[in-house]
Amino acid sequence: MSPAGSIDAASAACIDVVREQGFCFVRADAMRDALAHVGGLEDRVAFTASWASLAPDAYLAKTGRFRRRRHAVFSATADGGIVREPHQPHFQSTTYNALQGNIERWFEPVTDAVAGSACLRTILAYSVKFFGALAPDVGRWRIEVHQFRIEARADVAGEPTPEGVHRDGVDYVLVLMVDRSNIASGTTTIHRGDGEMLGSFTLTEAFDAALVDDARVFHGVTPVTALDPALPAHRDVLVVTLKRD
Repeated sequence: MSPAGSIDAASAACIDVVREQGFCFVRADAMRDALAHVGGLEDRVAFTASWASLAPDAYLAKTGRFRRRRHAVFSATADGGIVREPHQPHFQSTTYNALQGNIERWFEPVTDAVAGSACLRTILAYSVKFFGALAPDVGRWRIEVHQFRIEARADVAGEPTPEGVHRDGVDYVLVLMVDRSNIASGTTTIHRGDGEMLGSFTLTEAFDAALVDDARVFHGVTPVTALDPALPAHRDVLVVTLKRD
């Protein structure tokens, strides 16, 4: 994969916001416009539908929580080349994940169709350009892609961040809303290391996004509940993390 196009003026302004405060919240229409400067989103319907086939998170299920996910690893170079790497585990130390740290978690892989989709190619290319502007000295990135579905049951709230307010242990994070169905709450909060809240916002529309400097700020998401307990309820997001490789 290699990206075309360049960062738009609105994204350049967002880069300055991240430099200043460690995060930037972008509304869906602005995010779609920003992505369009880099690539296409023509298979958005199929991309969104792929969240219906996510596999249960067997590690989290042991604690009685409900989450589905798929995972993939890519590498990217500063010139825009992006390659999918062989399937491998997701690992975080207990420094960053007290709930499930220090274990290799093998999740079902992102499907080839999603990995090769126009949507994901565009999102990854944009991420490399955006965060690369914040770290121009980086020649190669390790990228992890996570498809998440958080389910809320009639009697149990869904927990997007069961580990609480945290850092991911990477350099940068993009969180992109894909779909919300019958869901209330799910407010993202951004904090300094001492716990002081720097801001909050709720991803509600498809392509609402948060761009985060993970080395500087902590983030968390409040539990989600079903608006109508008699109906299925889910919150679907794509999380893309970049780490200096």
